[in-house]
Amino acid sequence: MTEEKNVLTDECLEGETIKNQETESSEQINQIEDNNSKTTDSSTDDLEQEIENEGQNEKIEEISIEAQKEQEKKEILSRISPGMVVKVYQKIIETDPKGNPKERVQVFEGMVIARKGGFEAGATFMVRKMAAGHVGVEKIFPIDLPTILKVEILKEHKIRRSKLYFLRNFRRKLKEIKKK
Repeated sequence: MTEEKNVLTDECLEGETIKNQETESSEQINQIEDNNSKTTDSSTDDLEQEIENEGQNEKIEEISIEAQKEQEKKEILSRISPGMVVKVYQKIIETDPKGNPKERVQVFEGMVIARKGGFEAGATFMVRKMAAGHVGVEKIFPIDLPTILKVEILKEHKIRRSKLYFLRNFRRKLKEIKKK
């Protein structure tokens, strides 16, 4: 009997030690999980802050790039004068028969024959091109038109007049300014 008691007490002790080990390991697991959740929470917070900062930096870079493009466009538009051959890229919004808007870029290439209004808000420049069939087409662009995406200056000609309306009937070519 004493042996049986010893065996029972040994089994009970083993059971208690196993239970103690299980509770200790579960406590350790809980502590590890708590630590991981704290570190993941802090790391996720750090990651979220980094992502927000990167997003803000990208927005700042996009804004600065847009501002640079806008500044370059204004500089080119301020340089435009009669006698220049330019390409004007204009954004056109059209609607299809279903009513859906579509955007496209229209390029108008021709010679600037007049500029009016100086540098004020309502300043304009007039571009003339020869279309198919030797038909002259003139288009007036306001300097501050928001749909103008880009203006390229292709050539400059030597002129002595501020308005080149005589080019409508002029058959000879103008002298081109040589770039250095």
